[in-house]
Amino acid sequence: MLGAMMPILEVSHLRVERGHTAILRGLDWRVAPKEHWLILGANGSGKTSLLKTLTGFLAPTAGEFSVLGRRYGVSDWRELRLEIGVVTSAFATAIPPAERALDTVVSGKFAQLDLWHRVTPAQRAAARKLLRSVGLLYLADRPWTYLSQGERQRVLIARALMAQPRLLILDEPCAGLDPVAREKFLAFIEKLARRRDRRAPALVLVTHHVEEIMPSFTHALLLRAGRTVAAGPRAKVLTSANLSALFGGRLRLRRQGTRYRLEFGHK
Repeated sequence: MLGAMMPILEVSHLRVERGHTAILRGLDWRVAPKEHWLILGANGSGKTSLLKTLTGFLAPTAGEFSVLGRRYGVSDWRELRLEIGVVTSAFATAIPPAERALDTVVSGKFAQLDLWHRVTPAQRAAARKLLRSVGLLYLADRPWTYLSQGERQRVLIARALMAQPRLLILDEPCAGLDPVAREKFLAFIEKLARRRDRRAPALVLVTHHVEEIMPSFTHALLLRAGRTVAAGPRAKVLTSANLSALFGGRLRLRRQGTRYRLEFGHK
């Protein structure tokens, strides 16, 4: 019972500075089990720096954070990275053009890019099962260079799930997708968020488009210039006033069924 109550992620007074520039300014954030969060903010708000810090690639200047009760600076973050799945287009350039989709998925088991680890038949079978779950088993042998952007994003999700992470971070996963591919991909994310099995990960979606917010996301963190504008349950945080403050303009948030859109220039 205690493990079920333990926060997936806990951030306290997190500050990141580089030179004379403050990138994150005293951030507090907590992700509990069964919560799915979105991080919303304009370019330069600190979203990417926060992700790099949480995955151990950017050292904090002050404050602390922990994942699954293990605190950064005390626990071995190389092992803990296997508990944090990350889907980002930044990985795309590190994947060899000739690598098969199946091998890209398997590489997630070892937190590798450009698979070199010895692979067992059971691991290949698990990778095939994940490719089937994202609807791409028929592309298992297709080289990375011949996958579309939408196919690559789904392969990267299967890759991230290969290590059975407790936290899955989706870093602007719809960037570069055409409107039809984006809607198909978002429908897949919604299906993933609705999983109720014991190993289903908590999701964190990083975006600056409210149109990409799917119904299953329960909470929101709004970042501007490295500071929190608002954080908490989605219904309380996603307001016209908060989004106007977030993006520095007069905005009105509208609902269209279960989705959102922004209107500009309201009084």
